[in-house]
Amino acid sequence: MNVALQETELPVRLRFEQPVSDEELLQFCERNHLLRVERDANGELILMSPTGTDGGNAELDIATELNLWARQDGRGRALGPNSGIRLPDTAVLAADAGWVSWERYNATAGQSGFREFVPEFVIELRSESDRLADVRSKMERWMAYGVEVGWLIDPSRRVVEVYRPGREVEVVEGGSVVEGDGPVAGFVLELGMVWG
Repeated sequence: MNVALQETELPVRLRFEQPVSDEELLQFCERNHLLRVERDANGELILMSPTGTDGGNAELDIATELNLWARQDGRGRALGPNSGIRLPDTAVLAADAGWVSWERYNATAGQSGFREFVPEFVIELRSESDRLADVRSKMERWMAYGVEVGWLIDPSRRVVEVYRPGREVEVVEGGSVVEGDGPVAGFVLELGMVWG
């Protein structure tokens, strides 16, 4: 599977005659490590550009803060932006940061490659190259899979959109912190490092 991308607007969706297997997806990701790659439930690959330097730093800061909190809290583990998760319909997605309880995570012990579970919490950070509609669509997919709380953080608008199942999206504008609830009650993210 060799694909050359030249001056192509990302994300790009690639459809093959046969859905791409987990093993083929892992190999494709290894060969194209500069791209972010996900697979939808139909077996199509979704190729996304890497974030810019500032977006990558903000993503790292967010994942680090969530990881530090998760270690102290002890009820689950944090997930980083390269943690591909296999969802029940065979899609493989990676949130910019996420959290999963030990109960769900340990139920997949022994699985290699992409473990199959739905995290309870995800964060998507909109980078300069992301279309807002695409990030919102991904957040809605996370919620449809059973995520309990999701944050879409948009530095360009200084807005955090908080998603919960069966509720209107809550919009937090220009705040200095956002506080977790539900499965991540007690997690507080300082937004100064994200706003820049």
